[in-house]
Amino acid sequence: MTPVKAALLSFVMLSAILVWGAGIYSADASSKHTVVDGYGVVAAVR
Repeated sequence: MTPVKAALLSFVMLSAILVWGAGIYSADASSKHTVVDGYGVVAAVR
């Protein structure tokens, strides 16, 4: 893998992680919506 391809792959992966995090944050901030990740872990406040 060339350094350019590695840098582009790293940038795309980091961007995807940031977008995923923003989506979880916005879903958690919305009213009456329980956030569940892919592993079945629920961030619920009781």
